[in-house]
Amino acid sequence: MDIEALSLSGVMRLKPARHGDARGWFSETWSARSLESAGITTTFVQDNVSYSAAVGTVRGLHYQAPPSAQAKLVMVLNGAIRDAVVDVRVGSPTYGRWLAVDLTAEGGEQLLVPEGYLHGFVTTQPDTRVLYKVSAPYDPAADGAVRWDDPDLGIDWGIDPATAVVSAKDAAAPAFRDWTSPFKIRAWSDA
Repeated sequence: MDIEALSLSGVMRLKPARHGDARGWFSETWSARSLESAGITTTFVQDNVSYSAAVGTVRGLHYQAPPSAQAKLVMVLNGAIRDAVVDVRVGSPTYGRWLAVDLTAEGGEQLLVPEGYLHGFVTTQPDTRVLYKVSAPYDPAADGAVRWDDPDLGIDWGIDPATAVVSAKDAAAPAFRDWTSPFKIRAWSDA
């Protein structure tokens, strides 16, 4: 598995090897042993799958507040997405900065999103299925969101915001400037 550290602390792109023959291919998409050898010790406790029919479907920017904070390992089973993360760890030198990574079923890439980040994605192909492992069970009391198209964040989603397919919850999420992060840098092991 190729593992690449990205520009925000702890965020990594993973590229599992694919072994092909006349039948197609096989890939080990997650291995505790392989990740531990790369210093990734996150324990995942739940798998989630989302399906989005239309191109331009936005899900995010979501988080689970401590003590129910979640790290995520995101991969696309069918279709493609632009995955976006925002560092919201108060005290981090990259607080408020974002990055976006394109993930495709065809390419098999994955994105590791640590606790302390907002997370969301937009579909770039129809009939997209996304699988993501999480490190803590969903807790409705810890559920939160920040507006996906917040002008202060300025995330490049690669779509016209006027054409986005968005849930009522995500459309009503607060602006970044009106939101208080529950994540503190001293609570995490990295800076």
